[in-house]
Amino acid sequence: MRSFLIGLALSLPFVTSASAHPAIFHELSFAAGVAHPLSGLDHIAAMVAVGMWAAMKGNRALWLWPLTFVGVMLVGGVLGLADMPVPFVEPGILASVVVLGLMVTFAVNPPPWLGAGLIGVFALLHGHAHGTEIAHTVNGLEYVVGFVVATVALHAVGIGLALALKGTAAGSISRLAGVACTAVGIGMYAGVL
Repeated sequence: MRSFLIGLALSLPFVTSASAHPAIFHELSFAAGVAHPLSGLDHIAAMVAVGMWAAMKGNRALWLWPLTFVGVMLVGGVLGLADMPVPFVEPGILASVVVLGLMVTFAVNPPPWLGAGLIGVFALLHGHAHGTEIAHTVNGLEYVVGFVVATVALHAVGIGLALALKGTAAGSISRLAGVACTAVGIGMYAGVL
């Protein structure tokens, strides 16, 4: 398993596209912003995983990690809107799906600042993708508000799932969700999803 993960990590820089997003709602700025994170399995899996991991960690991480994701995602979105290049966006997004899935699967319990740092790196990449994939026919501010609203909703879904399952026999379902997230990332990397 370790060799597989090392090989996966070493090959991620060569990935060219994490997910295709259909060209929907391009004439409706807010709707286009909401649709972007919801139209890519990579974004859905990573953002739900952030919420789940934050809820599993609890305490300060419950608000710090999702807030970090949204704040740094905004920075990445602005960089994308400004056409400022950020290296390894697509491979980094795939890595975020795999890594965040593993964090949930193994209930990794880092200090809040370390988790926030990792989440921040991934958020920058997701935000950059949101910003660069904007249609030139939409209002940038409305689009940004849309993708922030969708992101907060996906985090809330993850938090709700993890809290609903916490402390029950079904708590292992949270870990299975992490396995599913990891599988999505690997499947997208392999080109089967």
